[in-house]
Amino acid sequence: MTDGGRRQRRAFIGSFTAAGGPGVVTAAVEPRSGALTVLSRVNGVPDPSYLALSPDGGMLYAVSETTDGAVAAYRVTSDVPEPAGQPVPVDGSGPTHLSVHAGHVLTANYGSGSVTAVPLRPDGSLADAPSGVLQHHGSGPHTPRQQQPHAHQVQPDPSGRWAVSVDLGTDSVRVCTLTDGTLVPHREIALRPGFGPRHLVFHPTGRYAYVAGELTPAVTVCRWDTADGTLKPLAETPVLATAPGGDAYPSGVVASPDGRFVWTATRGEDVLSVFAVEGESLRLTATVPCGGHWPRALTESDGVLYVANERSGDVTWFRVDPDTGLPVRAGSVGVPAASCVVVETAAG
Repeated sequence: MTDGGRRQRRAFIGSFTAAGGPGVVTAAVEPRSGALTVLSRVNGVPDPSYLALSPDGGMLYAVSETTDGAVAAYRVTSDVPEPAGQPVPVDGSGPTHLSVHAGHVLTANYGSGSVTAVPLRPDGSLADAPSGVLQHHGSGPHTPRQQQPHAHQVQPDPSGRWAVSVDLGTDSVRVCTLTDGTLVPHREIALRPGFGPRHLVFHPTGRYAYVAGELTPAVTVCRWDTADGTLKPLAETPVLATAPGGDAYPSGVVASPDGRFVWTATRGEDVLSVFAVEGESLRLTATVPCGGHWPRALTESDGVLYVANERSGDVTWFRVDPDTGLPVRAGSVGVPAASCVVVETAAG
């Protein structure tokens, strides 16, 4: 799809095929409103629940969140993603997140509580096997969710020097280096017991990180020291103004590009929370309905928030008020068992 001779930006949506999802969905992004129009669906691997683009935008990587976990690569030079080789086992179970770091794809394997590094070939395709698997160890006080490690996210820090993994089962964040394809532990930072950290996002300055807890409906503000690879927890801020009446499980956390706001999505309560960044703290300013049921993931792109509502089977988008950070619902598109959204940074 083109706009004035230029291809429009695209969004890629992951889903759970075991729950009726279509696999990987490609959608065009309307440049003014951020509205999505579905272009294609590719059902190549089971449960491609989390996606990531290569730095040059030419490749798309997907986890296969299954017991025998794997990662797959697609070329996205056209609007129908084309498989770039066979899926590669990650030697871990239930991968829930992946990122691209230093010539590798890293996966966070929830089921096995480990992080895997898979090398990338010069053309962006995956090597035949992982170059290293880092097994986490430990547990937490929340039963049954913390009887063992559960790595839920892994990503590079803004400097690109460190790999940072978030473990829900051990109430900790691990900082590693990637050396010759091997993840080498540098430091493990403990969060409050029972917090259940799920996802982390860095402030655009790289000085702070915000960790969303899944077992505690709150965000922990941390100071990040790039030079030392150290994360220092400072304070927790609840994602809700009052105690939840039922289930409340935060999922995604994102920061605005200008660093003034942070947003979270909370399943059960089915809301987005808006925080004002005030130095080394966050202030909850508002909550709004997420536009569906069970918001599994949250993405910001060019002043628009995209919410993957897993159980209602849709992706809803919100325009963000630049002065208040308040999301205003603008539309939605049906995607059964939607689990994540990634958006290209610029038109190709």
